[in-house]
Amino acid sequence: MNAYVKYFVNKFFWYLLTLLIAIVLNFLLPRLIDGNPVSIIVSQVSAGMTDSDTIKKVYDTFMKEFGIDKPIMVQFFIYLKNLVTGDLGTSFGLYPKKVTTILASAVPWTVGLQLPAILTGWIIGNVLGAVAAYRKGVFDKVIFPVALFINSIPFFTLAIIMLYVFALSLKWFPLHGGYDFQMIPQLSWSFFWSVIRHHTLPFLSIVLVTIGGQAIGMREMSIYELNSDYVLYSKLLGIRDSRVVRYVFKNAMLPQITGLALSVGTMVGGALICEIVFSYPGIGTWLFTAIRQLDYPLISGCTLLIALSVLLANFTIEIVYGLVDPRIKAAQMEEQQ
Repeated sequence: MNAYVKYFVNKFFWYLLTLLIAIVLNFLLPRLIDGNPVSIIVSQVSAGMTDSDTIKKVYDTFMKEFGIDKPIMVQFFIYLKNLVTGDLGTSFGLYPKKVTTILASAVPWTVGLQLPAILTGWIIGNVLGAVAAYRKGVFDKVIFPVALFINSIPFFTLAIIMLYVFALSLKWFPLHGGYDFQMIPQLSWSFFWSVIRHHTLPFLSIVLVTIGGQAIGMREMSIYELNSDYVLYSKLLGIRDSRVVRYVFKNAMLPQITGLALSVGTMVGGALICEIVFSYPGIGTWLFTAIRQLDYPLISGCTLLIALSVLLANFTIEIVYGLVDPRIKAAQMEEQQ
């Protein structure tokens, strides 16, 4: 048990260090983007004004309000102090709305779309990959090329194709949004059905690409395990084929479990782009809006939330690995000795 505690502490230290680096980058990177967000806000607020002194006064007021007039190091320490208290700041573009309020409304949409999509794609992809490796023949000749083709399509490309075919041309599904714009969110069958219809195309675009990647990975790992020495030795001993296959796919699944945790990281890339393509009211759409408006607090809030999700998912998988993987257990025992 001492070896496992050491393993846990070691992993915790490295993930904590990564989080601290992410926080620093999270603060700095948005501020490296060219442009002044206050200038954008003032140009909107002062539309129609002709008095330059009044416009300058408005500009100075907003600079002071958002703390941009202070040195960068002072801004960073204020950011850290607010972060400890759970305050992510006030949005520039949606002033005076708090970033935490915006994210609280966006997170359920992102989780409701991406978590089921990633899990569904992961399960179906692994089953198809295992079948292709074990059955071979027509299964392998069909599943592998199809999975390879689908996996080569970027999330946003597939999303645009599905949007054009099924929403714009065939008009089977809505074009954008999380529900019909004239509806008020409420517990009713009509609202629920509207959410499902708007959810379907983004969900399928993520699932299909996820299936392709997982099927390829599972097929390769399964073929590797099926050709291992322990499989040949087990067959020579007369161990039942079904029992050998069970061990093969159990070993092949371990890297795929890591892949499941890393799939959370797709929210940083392609899967979030799907939200933007469909104007889905999740984190991706708000992040895109924040970048366009140079909304530092909202950009930092979105990216910090994404970084926390990825690190937490991977840290959890590392800890579970340490408990269930015999190879890691053996390495821990060797270090202890």
